[in-house]
Formats: sequence, structure tokens, C-alpha cells
Amino acid sequence: MLLKKNRVSTKEVETIFKSGSFLNSPSLTFKYIKTDNKEVKISFIAPKNIAKLAVIRNLLRRRGYSALQKNIKLSPFGLLGVFIFKKYQDDILMLENEIKNIFSKIN
Repeated sequence: MLLKKNRVSTKEVETIFKSGSFLNSPSLTFKYIKTDNKEVKISFIAPKNIAKLAVIRNLLRRRGYSALQKNIKLSPFGLLGVFIFKKYQDDILMLENEIKNIFSKIN
């Protein structure tokens, strides 16, 4: 799990959705904003239409954070972003590959 300081707050999520760019992959959408700070803040969102039970949505978010933790060094500095699940993806290796691909498109 990422530290709290490395996750996006609710206010920052609103600004990302209003004025952010986005990239798509088969099971994730990444909305982001580049800032002048050197911090990287990224969060995961699992909507109710993907999984009805909160337990499963939290499981998806935790798996996303564990996949992100290995690839956080690939992200550019000053990035505020949100990964949104498009479909139920349980495989961590697939998530890691999609995160790598998205970060390579940003750089």
C-alpha cells in the first residue's frame, strides 16, 4: 500500500477530473495532471458498476496499489493521477504491465 502522502486527496481528484488528460488501457483508465511539485500522487478508483460489494472494490484497490508500488519509480515527477478500473482485473502481473505501458506513454 502506498503511503497516505503519495495518494491523491478528494479535492485533488475533483481538479483532475475537471482539467486532466487521460490515457486508456484494456482494464484501466488513467486521468492525470502534471504539476510543478516533485511529488507523485496516485490513487485507484473502483466504481460500483465493476464490483457491487465494497469488499471486492477494496480488494481491487489494494491490488492496484501493490502493482503500482513496484512501478512508482517509472512515473514522472510532479504527477497527480487517478487509475480507474474499467473491468474486474484480479491478476497483479497484468496490472503491472498496464501501469508500465501508461507511464511509458506519459514520459
